Amino acid sequence: FGKHILNAKSVKLNKSNRGDLHLDLEDILSSSCRRKIIKYLAENGPTNIMQLILGIRGKYPQTNAELQILQKEDIILDQHTGRMRIIRLNKENPNTNLVLQALKLLNSGKNKNKLQK
Repeated sequence: FGKHILNAKSVKLNKSNRGDLHLDLEDILSSSCRRKIIKYLAENGPTNIMQLILGIRGKYPQTNAELQILQKEDIILDQHTGRMRIIRLNKENPNTNLVLQALKLLNSGKNKNKLQK
């Protein structure tokens, strides 16, 4: 990552074989709920839907809608075991790592701004 400057507007995520939905990095990270979901999963690993909702202090309808978007972009995987729904980051997808790196940069920028104030 070193010398490269990440510009969210110029980064396009790789197309998947699943369909036409194709968001760029800025679109994926534009939702605070999606950012919270990704951050929670990165820090806590696979989790069930209710733990995730409690962990991000979200509401089911919004969280579920954001999960569907992340799933269509192949950023997360959704596994059903009986009645339990387990959500995890898709670390095999290089786009997931790109999203995680961008999120770290955004968070480090926020921390720098707080220190400067």
